[in-house]
Formats: sequence, C-alpha cells, structure tokens
Amino acid sequence: MPTILSINGIRFFFYANEHLPKHVHLEKGEATAKFNLFPVELVKSKRLKAHEINEIRKLVSENRQLFNDKWDEYFNN
Repeated sequence: MPTILSINGIRFFFYANEHLPKHVHLEKGEATAKFNLFPVELVKSKRLKAHEINEIRKLVSENRQLFNDKWDEYFNN
C-alpha cells in the first residue's frame, strides 16, 4: 500500500493491485473512504462524519493532479 500523501491525520494511498477508474483510498484513525479522481466523487466511506467527508473531498480535489501523477507512475511502470 504505497502512501501518496499524509495530511491532517489522513493517509492517502493505493493498493498494489488497483483497477480503473483512477481512485484513492484513505484512512483517518479507524475511518476509511475511497474517492474516484475523475470526477472527484465519494465511492464509499466508513466511520466518517459528513463534515469530515467534505473536508476530505476538498483535499482530494486540491491534490487530484498529484494522485493522478502517482497513479500513472506506480501502475504504468
């Protein structure tokens, strides 16, 4: 599980055997979620409150290019 970014206690990562569409997983303590990158959209979440999901959605949007670049770098090599 390569970690891509850690910010505000949230760890963003991919699994080694990912699939399309491009997406990112995250964990914050016991909470988890998955967001598609194009468009930025919540796929699933567990143990996150609505305001946390909104905060994370903003972080995914702000870092979408980084996540996309890291996806391409990791899965296209």
